[in-house]
Amino acid sequence: MSRQFKYGHAMAPQWQDAAHQCLVQLGEIPATANLGFLYVTDLLSGHMDDILSLLKTSTGIHHWVGSSGTGICATDHEYLDQPAIAVMLGEFPQDTFRVLAPVRSPDELQDQILIAGKPAYFGIVHGDPENQHMLGLIEQCAARMESGFVVGGLTSSRQSYFQVADSLVQGGLSGVAFTSDVALTTRLTQGVSPIGSVHLITECDENVIVTIDNRPAFDVLQEDIGEILSRDLERLSNYIFVGLPITGSDTGDYLVRNLIGIDVEQKLLAIGDRVEVGGQILFCRRDGASAIKDMQRMLGSIKTVNGVVPRGGVYISCLGRGEGMFGAESEELKMISRTLGTIPLVGFFANGEISYNRLYGYTGVLTLFL
Repeated sequence: MSRQFKYGHAMAPQWQDAAHQCLVQLGEIPATANLGFLYVTDLLSGHMDDILSLLKTSTGIHHWVGSSGTGICATDHEYLDQPAIAVMLGEFPQDTFRVLAPVRSPDELQDQILIAGKPAYFGIVHGDPENQHMLGLIEQCAARMESGFVVGGLTSSRQSYFQVADSLVQGGLSGVAFTSDVALTTRLTQGVSPIGSVHLITECDENVIVTIDNRPAFDVLQEDIGEILSRDLERLSNYIFVGLPITGSDTGDYLVRNLIGIDVEQKLLAIGDRVEVGGQILFCRRDGASAIKDMQRMLGSIKTVNGVVPRGGVYISCLGRGEGMFGAESEELKMISRTLGTIPLVGFFANGEISYNRLYGYTGVLTLFL
């Protein structure tokens, strides 16, 4: 019978104290533990190299992956704007995983990713949000997995965008790839809810939408959200978003993008992504009740399909979720435990979430090792 992974998490002003508390919680390190996951809030990220070095020495584990974040999470706990560390130790059969050194452009991903001669099946990755090639890197990395799937998130930080890939790295996409011998499952949950129906983009220029359904774009937005809300453009930018439906998705997934500009006189909309004529679009709103409902759906689905207690998991959530959508006292993380049980879990609050071969926003991505 497979054993659960070991994990620990702690908050302390001094990194040494937080790291020591994590090590105490980890307890005796299994001889078969061979991969560590490390997430550190940016308030301690200046000491991330020291933290990693201490964990390597104390555990005897040489392979590590992870990221810094303005917020991190662990089983039943969210640490936002607090100096904290979360650690998880995994046990995997020999030659079933490979730590991916950072790649900074799609050209560096020319060859198939092999692990002891076998093709990689699935990856957990962390990306630098300042890398202009990130969308292409995500797509190319996913294309080199047998499943076509990578999950993860973009590093969030008010300082340097540090990641871990056996050592401290930054500037690209890094993480870990697994072969199909590693049993796992993953799901995505949305954090916004659609308003109105799906529309067609009929005229646009790069990220500026001119007409929707052959009507001025702002008129369609105004009709969907209501005239009163559309008068308050300042509130609109923090409440209303654009959804770009994913063609062929059997779960109705859509990419959420920010509404970054409105020209009321010319009735134009600018969004945080390029669009094309003929593409679909819908308007969405931040909605805590809908986020909770979709989280429940996702957790129920993952429990029903698998029916086993996971050995451990990684959860990547958006910075726009957490307390703002689910309430205080780490409610988003506690929802996971209430459905799946108290399992070892670590992760962070990201600047954009990665699932399949796409970059999402306002979502949660849960990956479980079975």
